[in-house]
Amino acid sequence: MLEQAQRVLKDVFGYDSFRGSQGAIIERVARGGDALVLMPTGGGKSLCYQVPALLRDGLTIVVSPLIALMDDQVATLDELGVPAAALNSTVSPEQQRELAVRLRQGEIKLLYLAPERLVQPRMLSFLQQLNVALFAIDEAHCVSQWGHDFRPEYLQLGQLAELFPDVPRIALTATADKRTREEIVNRLALHDAERFLSSFDRPNIFYRIVPKEQPRKQLLAFLGERKGDAGIVYCLSRKKVDEVAAQLVEQGFPALPYHAGLPAELRAFHQKRFLNEEGLIMVATIAFGMGIDKSNVRYVAHLDLPKSLEAYYQETGRAGRDGLPADAWMAYGLQDVLMLKQMIQNSEGDERHKRVEQHKLDAMLALCEEIRCRRQALLAYFDETLPQPCGHCDNCVDGVLTWDATEPARQALSAIYRTGQRYGVGHLVDVLLGRDNEKVRSAGHERLAVFGVGKGRPEGEWRSLYRQLVARGLADMDLEGFGGLRLTDACRPLLRGEISLELRRDLKPQVTARSSGGSPASQLVRGEEREQWEALRALRRRLAEEHGVPPYVIFPDSTLLEMLRSQPQSLAEMGRVSGVGARKLERYGAAFLDVLGGGSAVAPAPVVDLRHELVSLARAGMTPAQIAGQLNCTEKNVYSLLAEAIAAQQLSLEQALDLPFELLSEIQDAFLDGEGELPAVSDIAGQFQGKVPEGVLYCVRAALQSEFEL
Repeated sequence: MLEQAQRVLKDVFGYDSFRGSQGAIIERVARGGDALVLMPTGGGKSLCYQVPALLRDGLTIVVSPLIALMDDQVATLDELGVPAAALNSTVSPEQQRELAVRLRQGEIKLLYLAPERLVQPRMLSFLQQLNVALFAIDEAHCVSQWGHDFRPEYLQLGQLAELFPDVPRIALTATADKRTREEIVNRLALHDAERFLSSFDRPNIFYRIVPKEQPRKQLLAFLGERKGDAGIVYCLSRKKVDEVAAQLVEQGFPALPYHAGLPAELRAFHQKRFLNEEGLIMVATIAFGMGIDKSNVRYVAHLDLPKSLEAYYQETGRAGRDGLPADAWMAYGLQDVLMLKQMIQNSEGDERHKRVEQHKLDAMLALCEEIRCRRQALLAYFDETLPQPCGHCDNCVDGVLTWDATEPARQALSAIYRTGQRYGVGHLVDVLLGRDNEKVRSAGHERLAVFGVGKGRPEGEWRSLYRQLVARGLADMDLEGFGGLRLTDACRPLLRGEISLELRRDLKPQVTARSSGGSPASQLVRGEEREQWEALRALRRRLAEEHGVPPYVIFPDSTLLEMLRSQPQSLAEMGRVSGVGARKLERYGAAFLDVLGGGSAVAPAPVVDLRHELVSLARAGMTPAQIAGQLNCTEKNVYSLLAEAIAAQQLSLEQALDLPFELLSEIQDAFLDGEGELPAVSDIAGQFQGKVPEGVLYCVRAALQSEFEL
C-alpha cells in the first residue's frame, strides 16, 4: 500500500517522498482505519486525505468550513488532473443537478462540503446511496467549545460514525492542546482512531515580539524591509483595521481591509484579490482566518495582542506555508490586556468558561514577557519539548537583558496600594517620578511616601515594569474601575521580602530582515539570478491569469526556486523538480524550460507586467505619484498605463483618479464641446495648464472613448 501511495505522490503531486508521519497516516487511512492528525500549518495535512482518496475506490467527502478554502483546494486538484468539486451556496440549482449526476456516475473523487450542508438529512440520505470511501474532517478543532474557532455545526458530525460505520474517518487540525484533542475524539466518536501528533514547530518562521511605543510607526518600519511581499496585519477592532489599511495605502503600500463589518461581497472580493495577486497586504480582524491557503505569505504582523496562544499560533502559521523564510512580528502593550480582559468579562458563558479564557490570556502574556527562547515556550504550551534554544527568535538572536527589579517592583506595588488601587499606569508613573501636576495634587498624592521615589529611573522603565507586573500576575486591572491597577495575592511574598524578582529589560525594537533572519523569499535570489527569477514569476502570473487560479496553484515559490537552482534542461529533468507532477509537467513544463533556457516563453512583455501591477495598485487606492514610487518609473509613464488600462476596461476612471466632481465635469465638457470624434488631448491641453497633469486628460479621454464604443 505504501509503495502505491508513493507512486501517487510522485505522479500526481510531484513529490519524491513523504514528510514526517505522512506515510504512516496515509497507509492507516487507505487501509480503512480512523485517524486523528495534528500537523502544523504548511506541514502537508491535505495530502493525508488526498492520497488515500486516490487509492481507495469511491468518493471522499471533505468537510471544510469555508467556501474560499473549498474553491482553492478544488482549483489546486483540477490543475493536478484530479476530479474534485465543491458543493456550497455559490453553486446554482442547475449546477447542483449536474453535480449530482456526476457523483452518481462515480466521476468525482473528492467532494468538499460545509459541515452545515453535510448534516442535512437530505444530503446524508443522498450520500448513503453513493460509494463513499472516506470522510476527511478538516479544521477539526472547530468542534471544541473552548476553542477560538468554535463552529456549532461540527458537533453534529459525530453521527457519521453511526450512519457510515464501515467508512474510515480522518480528523485534521493544526491547533489543538490536550483538552481540545480529547474533545475532538469524544465529539466525533473517534475512540478507535490512531493519533498522529507531529511537531508543532515551524522552524522557518522567525518570532519577534516588541513593546508598543508608536505601534503604527513600528509597523511601517517592519513593512519597509518587506516591500513587494504578501503579508497579513491583524488588528483587534474593525475601526483600527480601516485606519491602518488607509494609512498603509497613503504610505505607498498596497493594502486592503477585511472585517465582519464590511459587506460580504466586498470581503469576498478582497480575499480573492489577496489570494490571486502578489505583494498585497491584508489588514484584518480575526474574521480573516481559516481558508487562507496562500503559500507565499511572507509575514504575519499583530498590532494587538491575540487572546490565546492557540489563536497566535494559528494566525502566525499563515506565513511561510511554502517552507521559505517568514516573519511573525507583534507589538503589544497594557491597553491590549485591558481590552481583552474586558472582552472576556463581557462575553457570554459561565464563570468556568471565563476562567479558561483568562488562563489562555495569561499564557499569551507569559510568551510576550518570556526571557527564554520564544519557540521553546510556545511549543511547551502544546506539550512539546524543544531540547535546545531555537536560535531563530528575537530572544535567541538579540539576547535578553535581565535586571534585578525587586526593589523597584516593591515601590511600584506600593504606589498602587497607597493611591487606593484605582489609578492607571500613567498616574502611578507620575507619582513615582514626583510630577507635581493637577491630577496628582488634587488627589493629595504629592504627600505620599512614594511620591518621587522613582526619579532615578526613566518613565519607559516604569511603564515596562508595570506591564511585566501585570503579565506576571502580581498586579491586575480593575475592569470596573476603567483599567486601574490593583494588587493580587501573588504579590505578598515579594512585598514581604520573601522572594526577589528578575525582569527583562526592553531593548530598542529590531525589525529589519537582517536582524530577524526572516528575509523575503526574493532575497534568497542572488543578484545574477534576479532576471531569470522575475521571468519565472512573470510566466507563472500569466499562466495563473489564463487558468483563473492564484499563482501559487501553478507552482509555489519553493518550486520556482528549485527550478532556478537546479536549471533543468529537459522535460525529464523538470519532472524531478519537487512539486512538478505529471499533469503540470505536461501543461507547463516546456514553457518554464524555455524561460530557463533563455527562450521566448517569458511571455507577457514587460509593459504588460507593469500594467498588471499598476492596475492592482490603483485598485488598492494608490495615487499616480505613489504608484510611480512603487514601480520605480515616472508619473508620465503611470498616466500612460492608466489610460491604457481604462481603455481596456481593466480600470474605471474613479479607480484611476480621484478628481473633484467640478473639475472632472469641466474636463469632460471640454472634450464633448463639439460634434463628431473626441478632440485630441493636445487640442484642449492649453485650457488646463497648471490645473492637472496632462496625463489626467489622457485618462479622461480614454474613459469617454470607451463609453462611446459601448
